[in-house]
Amino acid sequence: MENLVIQGVAAIAALGVYFLPSIIADRRKRYDLLTIALFNAVVGWTVFGWLLALYWALQPNPPKNVAGEIVKSRKIVSMRKFSTMLADRVRLRSSRTKARERSSK
Repeated sequence: MENLVIQGVAAIAALGVYFLPSIIADRRKRYDLLTIALFNAVVGWTVFGWLLALYWALQPNPPKNVAGEIVKSRKIVSMRKFSTMLADRVRLRSSRTKARERSSK
């Protein structure tokens, strides 16, 4: 009976260690908890898979709306480019105007 209790405790401890990446992901409120848990359950038996799941669980949450973030960053980049080109055009016209004024004097 004593041996059975020790084996039960050892089995529970082994399962706890095996699913440690999933537990960490749950505690850190990861949005992709189910994906990490499934990956951990399927590939975690390999040391590399378990380490990869642990690394994944320790990463910060990804943005909820990745497509929206990409669109927003593209808009910012295009607005910067537009602003730079507009400023260059204003400088060019200003220099042309000053050159005309100098040549007409």
